[in-house]
Amino acid sequence: MDSTLHRRKPDIPVIRSRAADRSHHIQEVSAKCLELSKVIRLLEDPLTANLKERHLFVLKKLLKRSQIGFLLKELTGIAKILNICAEKVKDHSEYVPILYEALKICRLPFLKERASDEVTYAQDVIEFLSHMGCLMRVSDAEVKQQIVESVKSFYSHVAPKQLPDGTDLATKTKPRTYHSCRFSRLSLRLQPTSPGYRLQLLELSDLAQTLLLSMATLENQPAIKLQLLQTLQILSGSSDMNCALILNARGAETICLHMNEPDPSGQVLFCSSEILWNLLEKGRKDKVIAQLSSMECVVSLKEAFFHQLMNGFRHADFQLRNDLLVIATLIAENPSSLLIESLFAKQLMVCVTFPELKTQKSLVCNLKLNYSNEDLKMKKLLLNLLVVMSKDFAALQLYKEEQVMLALLTLAKPPAPLSERRSGLRHWSAIQQEELQLQALATLATIAPLMLDNYMSYQGNACLLILLDWCMGQDAYFGQGHSFHGTGGRGSKKAQMRHCIRVLRSVTSLGEESVNQDLCDQGSINQFLGILMQMEASPDEEDEVTLEIKSDIQLILSALCETDIHRKELFGSEGVEMAVHFLKKGSDKFYSGLGHNKLILSTVDCVWSCIVSCYTTEDYFLAKEGVFLLLDLLISSPRCVQGIVLATLLELCDNSNTLSHILSWRDDGGQTAPGLLLQLWRQEEEELGVSRSQHGAITDPQRPILGHHQQENPQLSFPANIPSAVVLEISENLRSKIYSIFCKLGFQDLPGLSTKDYVTLSIVRRYLDFKVGEVWDEISSELSLDGVRPVSPDEEALSTICKVAEDTAKKVTAEQNSILGQQEKDNISEEKLMYTELKSHWKQQELTTKSWDSYVSRTSNYEILKDVKAQRKKHIESSRPKPKHKAAAAHPAENFVTQVIAVENTDAQGPAGVKLTVARAPIKAAGQDQVEPTTQDPEYFSTVSVKD
Repeated sequence: MDSTLHRRKPDIPVIRSRAADRSHHIQEVSAKCLELSKVIRLLEDPLTANLKERHLFVLKKLLKRSQIGFLLKELTGIAKILNICAEKVKDHSEYVPILYEALKICRLPFLKERASDEVTYAQDVIEFLSHMGCLMRVSDAEVKQQIVESVKSFYSHVAPKQLPDGTDLATKTKPRTYHSCRFSRLSLRLQPTSPGYRLQLLELSDLAQTLLLSMATLENQPAIKLQLLQTLQILSGSSDMNCALILNARGAETICLHMNEPDPSGQVLFCSSEILWNLLEKGRKDKVIAQLSSMECVVSLKEAFFHQLMNGFRHADFQLRNDLLVIATLIAENPSSLLIESLFAKQLMVCVTFPELKTQKSLVCNLKLNYSNEDLKMKKLLLNLLVVMSKDFAALQLYKEEQVMLALLTLAKPPAPLSERRSGLRHWSAIQQEELQLQALATLATIAPLMLDNYMSYQGNACLLILLDWCMGQDAYFGQGHSFHGTGGRGSKKAQMRHCIRVLRSVTSLGEESVNQDLCDQGSINQFLGILMQMEASPDEEDEVTLEIKSDIQLILSALCETDIHRKELFGSEGVEMAVHFLKKGSDKFYSGLGHNKLILSTVDCVWSCIVSCYTTEDYFLAKEGVFLLLDLLISSPRCVQGIVLATLLELCDNSNTLSHILSWRDDGGQTAPGLLLQLWRQEEEELGVSRSQHGAITDPQRPILGHHQQENPQLSFPANIPSAVVLEISENLRSKIYSIFCKLGFQDLPGLSTKDYVTLSIVRRYLDFKVGEVWDEISSELSLDGVRPVSPDEEALSTICKVAEDTAKKVTAEQNSILGQQEKDNISEEKLMYTELKSHWKQQELTTKSWDSYVSRTSNYEILKDVKAQRKKHIESSRPKPKHKAAAAHPAENFVTQVIAVENTDAQGPAGVKLTVARAPIKAAGQDQVEPTTQDPEYFSTVSVKD
């Protein structure tokens, strides 16, 4: 002890250089590497290869030295030693304990001397883990089990807290007892690698792939096989890269083929299912499905599913059964799957129709449902499988054979009252029945259009209309709305109505006359109209489900009435009032996100399909100001709606009464319909990038209506059966529809047009000529692209046609310039008139000011007042006429009073159209009867008297 204390407390501290420490460390490392190299030489040297006892002694000593874990720098040598031992095990079982102990040490974290060792020896760790998986070739069961357990321990994150000599790895401190051995001093410098280090490198190794391939060696070892599956489950659930490695080794196929092997524990199938799910979720789904689509895998999956279906009794068994059914559904999405060929699909169809249809097939004779939630999930998964498989024509034939349509219509029926249900028999609960009913309706929406004959043979229309009547009934039914398909239907039958309408829309949209006629014969048109107006009268707030139901009903009505005049007459005034009611709502909520946009489009489509082309409904629609509503919608709706509105207006223009309605329409700002159409034309050309002046006139006579995008796109040569870009452009924008409407309205005497409108109107009038010129120009370009030169007469005709189109554009340009010039003259005249009015106004204002000043001066200065009065007298005297003879001066003037006798009206306008008959009576001055008149002062007037 004294010597030890003396060494730990020297009088003078010993200082050594870093170079000395480094050289000492290198010597130790070299010594250890030398030891591993000696061991490998001892095992491989032909002279010492048979010294088994010496081999075991040296290996045990090596393992004892590494009992705290393998050093990172030694892993390459350790891996080589383990491989040599694995080869010797074939002939000498004495090496098995060595492998067993070495693999047991592998559970411990690897050790590092420096922080940089993790990066330096990363590749060595990857190779060691790969070699570790290769040890599964050893036939000894204990070795295989130890390998599996070691790999599982990687994910337990459990590391020893103390080294064998008592050193705490966390604090690197030792107890108070001291040892002088060299091994203890060396262990003070070792540290375990980080917990995630080995897992990260495991993903880069081939360990997962090797473990999977080793399943073929475990056919007679079920316990180890189960542990291996559990290990693969951990590997596949922890990393996407591990899943990729497993899939590269066709892991999904391997797991599926081995999951039905004898298993006393009953856990192999569960682990296999979990591994497949991990591969689907974390790996490439398409790769997994491709591996599971082989005949062997489908048959294996079928056996597993029906084994669980017939023999499962625990909740976990039911869950596993449903998981296998989901995997089967995913396989059905693959067009090359063999579900039908393996008879798996046929047996599943029997489960689909059970228990709705009674059958004597052996598969379901002994099948008893618990009507639990897991059974409900299985039933819903089977219904979903019908939708997935419906893309295959062979599956549709299978549906017909197994009466799937009848089972779906049975599930979709209104629920029976509680009083009619048999007591003592187990059945679906009300909530479960609702979910299955909605799921069946959703399935019918996909399958019914594909099986119309089967649908009609089971009177599908009648069943759905009965369900629709039940949905509109007022009985006390409370929908739960728990399922995905029950969204928005809680507390009502709205969800059932939504899916019922969807099914009817899907079958009517095909245009099959027998289906549509069957619906009309049952009075569906009036029924649909009644539902719409009843829903509109409801005080409930509109939601997404309600709006979808309304728009779908309108689409159904459009499909029924589009091609049949008699059905349009059945649509009648009630239908017109419905359409007008929805048009009055306008497009204010178009972007609400609830479905108002679909409702607006379906309403306009309903007008087009149910009202247009029937004079009785058209006239009633006009009487209800339907054209005004369409024009209001046109001005307020977005671009995507304007096309169908214009098309509807164009169809209505075939009725002569429509034109007066269009011309008499005015918006809130006083704009007329022609002005609105021309405004839309300008907006369309601006969007297309057509070259126009600031006044809307043509700037390029060679391309009068060609858009910028068409000019940028390269010219292509199209086959004769494919329309070219110029022809397709007619249907893609509004200009052709606006031109057609103006052809109905005419191009003269249109109300409410401005100069800019007239400029645009001159282009609209020649639209067809310009479009024909574009087509011929495109033909010429295609001929040039194809290297075809027309014969001389054709070439001359082609150039003449193109020249005519350009001349037409120049004439339109001249007309536009004339309109603009006249407008400029009118503007100048208006400006002159305005300046004249301003001048007169200022002159009047000056006179008023001058008169006021004069008045003020007269009233404020008496002298000025006398001067003004004198001047006034003077003017009066000078204005009196002077008599030429005295007799004339003495003779007084004779005045008359005129009296209106009669009034007559003529055809002339204004005052000239009134003819008056008058009589005159003379007025004599007082004293005129005297013999000699007296001379009177001119300053005063005499009183007068009127004689009869």
